Amino acid sequence: MLTDPRTVLVTGDETAGIYRRIEDTDAESRPQDYRESPVREAYCWSNLTSGNGARALWLLLLPFMVANLAHWMRPAADRRERTVRAYGLLVRLIALSLTVLLIAGACEVALDLVAWQCAGSQPCADDRSWLGFMSPRDHGWWSQPGRRLALASLVPTALGGLLWYLSNRTWSAYESQPPLRRPVDESDAASGNRAALCLPGFWYGRRIVARLRAAHTAASFLTIAAGLTAATASYDREPGGSALLDALGWLLLALLTAGALLVVYVVCRRGRSETRLDDELDRITTTALPGAALGVLALAMLYAGWSRPGWTSRGRLPGDAAFGVLALAQGTLIVALALCALALYRAAPAGRTPLRGLAGPAVAMLACGLGAVLCGGVAQRVADWLDGDATPGMAGGPIAGPPALLSWQAAVVPAVLFVVLLVALLFAVRVWRVRRRLVRTVPDGYPGEQPDAVRTRKIAGVIARAGLTDSAPAIIGPVALFTLLLGAAAVTGAWATHQVPGRAAEGGPAAVEATARTAQALGSWLMGLAFLLLVTWARRAYRSPSARRTIGILWDVGTFWPRAAHPFAPPCYAERAVPDLTWRMETWTRRHGGRLVISGHSQGSVLAAAAVWQVDRRTRGRVALLTYGSPLERLYGRWFPAYFGMAELCSLHDEVRCWRNLWRYTDPIGGPVRLPDGTGPEVDHEGLKDPLAYGRTADHPLPAPILGHSDYQADPAFDQERAGLLARLPGQSPPRHKSSGRSSG
Repeated sequence: MLTDPRTVLVTGDETAGIYRRIEDTDAESRPQDYRESPVREAYCWSNLTSGNGARALWLLLLPFMVANLAHWMRPAADRRERTVRAYGLLVRLIALSLTVLLIAGACEVALDLVAWQCAGSQPCADDRSWLGFMSPRDHGWWSQPGRRLALASLVPTALGGLLWYLSNRTWSAYESQPPLRRPVDESDAASGNRAALCLPGFWYGRRIVARLRAAHTAASFLTIAAGLTAATASYDREPGGSALLDALGWLLLALLTAGALLVVYVVCRRGRSETRLDDELDRITTTALPGAALGVLALAMLYAGWSRPGWTSRGRLPGDAAFGVLALAQGTLIVALALCALALYRAAPAGRTPLRGLAGPAVAMLACGLGAVLCGGVAQRVADWLDGDATPGMAGGPIAGPPALLSWQAAVVPAVLFVVLLVALLFAVRVWRVRRRLVRTVPDGYPGEQPDAVRTRKIAGVIARAGLTDSAPAIIGPVALFTLLLGAAAVTGAWATHQVPGRAAEGGPAAVEATARTAQALGSWLMGLAFLLLVTWARRAYRSPSARRTIGILWDVGTFWPRAAHPFAPPCYAERAVPDLTWRMETWTRRHGGRLVISGHSQGSVLAAAAVWQVDRRTRGRVALLTYGSPLERLYGRWFPAYFGMAELCSLHDEVRCWRNLWRYTDPIGGPVRLPDGTGPEVDHEGLKDPLAYGRTADHPLPAPILGHSDYQADPAFDQERAGLLARLPGQSPPRHKSSGRSSG
């Protein structure tokens, strides 16, 4: 970016910092040397998204990140509306259900499949020496089912503790930087239609993250305690059981119910506080709630570990219907969220909002589907491993297998995959047709050049594929809808038959039975394969810097937004980057009185816009904005209309001194800003020519590359527009200054 290998860190640290060329280090003390050129600075935040190889393991938190995105995808509407608050509340409840689903999946593997089924089955335990101390044949201390369950519960407990630790540690490392405190403009704080990114508390979510972290951690511990208590209490309620233990079981169930209600209350009671910088913490909630839940879990472990000599484990662990209840609750919340989104969209419709405002519910549905695939995939693979040559849930195997619902969900996975492949095929045909149409027009952009069919097809293909970005709603919408419908079918089938699909189809037509068995087996392998691919990709990213950079691009989009719905999502890098840029912009202009051109590429343009919104009006008047390869309207304006909608972009255009945007037809990410006519000086440059030369010329003796999303600085228009912005800024306060934001992609 600085076109010089000799750079020095001006301010910041190894995680994120601002760099200059060595000869520009003391530019402020030599203003006479910079009368004809700007001082270049580059802000690099790549270590916030793709620096450490171990960070690639955050891919396992993908469902949480996707659920958090759904919070920010609500249609544009007045922030003070009750429907807006209801939308945020529903997303937080969906996020809570994902945490419960993850911990329930861990309990299914550790408690049900391993400790209850395999350790309680003589053939299964004999084949695995590491389970020998739990085998009922030896009548050891750990052979009783309750004690086996109490011991196995340490695995999901450790998982819940790990999630709490990661959330707390990443907040301290990446998101704890307070924004620049400044007087609050009453129009910013009071107006519900003001750009939300102007608000002083937008990039500091300490209080909400702490509250949600406490609630989700408590929910994790309570879920484990519920699994232990439900299994143990069902035995104590049988005839001949101990009255004292039965009473203890009811007491624990009452504590669990009270704890669950308290967790839901904490999640629902308060959302984000953005109109002011909220430094306060609810100490009782953040400390006492997870501590009390851990105490209930300890009581449940002691209760389950009490001696019950006559207790034996058969079939599946009692309480497997919880997966069905959880799936039904998620479906109900998704439908309610869709109704809220439709109401908000009708109140403030926008032409380019995808799926008529249903993007948030669709993405939330995909988050639930991803969570089900991860949990179900692990359970299915572990069951297949423990069952040997048998099929989990079918007759003749040493274990009963996972709950029927997980098998039904596995059986519908091939149908969902078929829908995905069908949509992909339709879009492949669409790209082919668009490319054929463009082949006739591409040479017109290079008059005087000799046509080359191969070169023309290549350029036309790049442009056609770049246009697929605008068609993403047509992919996400059908996939989310079919996921919801097929998930409902899976719940119905599991509750109606109480058997896996293969067993439920026995005795029917041979074709139906064969189809059910094939779908169950194929879906089981596909779910397991999806989990293994995710782990393999994360492991490869740990070893391969190129793969790590690819994951960094994914995090650039997914972790730009604060953790407003799920505290266990990967950390928000913008809560560090935006205050960094804001502090640098305001302190530099106050000290030196200079002018600023904020130059941002790709995700850097989004950070640049967010930082400009956060500075005071005096600083905005001394700022010019140069964006290129920018997804501000094409991605953020469409998918996050409440924060980057047309009204907000017009407001940004009005408040900065000047703004120019460079884009290409071959760019799959960046695009024009599309401000309406009559909003003042034009922002969008005409589409840049890419490649710069069609064939071999004196300036390009070798074939010019198709740059797409990269190397905008190679186009002559870049230097021309930057110089034009500097000339349009008022005053001549040396030294003139240019600060560049960069995308780690």
